Amino acid sequence: MDSKVKEIILSTKSGQICVLPNHAPIATALDIGILRICLNDQWVTMALMGGFARIGNNEITILVNDAEKSSDIDPQEAQRTLEIREATLRKVEENKQTIEANLALDGLRHG
Repeated sequence: MDSKVKEIILSTKSGQICVLPNHAPIATALDIGILRICLNDQWVTMALMGGFARIGNNEITILVNDAEKSSDIDPQEAQRTLEIREATLRKVEENKQTIEANLALDGLRHG
C-alpha cells in the first residue's frame, strides 16, 4: 500500500510543530500530547506519552514511551485514570508540605 502523508502535527517540548514535505532537518523532544497525521486526505490522531522525533530527507522517525490511537481510548477509563492521578498528586503535595513544615519546626527547635 502506498500512502501519501501531507502533514504531521507534533506536540514538542517547545510547542506544536507542523511538518510538511521537504521540512528542514531537525531532532526534537516530544511532549505528552497529540500526534496528528494527514494520511491520504484523512486525519489520524494518536496520543503520545513523550519521546523524540527526527525529521529529514522527507522521512520522520518517532520514538515514544507509549502511544495509543484515539479510536482505542476509552473515555470513561481515561477519566478514572485522570482522577486517580490527580488525587495522588494532591497527596504527594500535602506530604511534601508536611515534611517541609516539620523540618522548619525542627530547625526552630534546634536553631
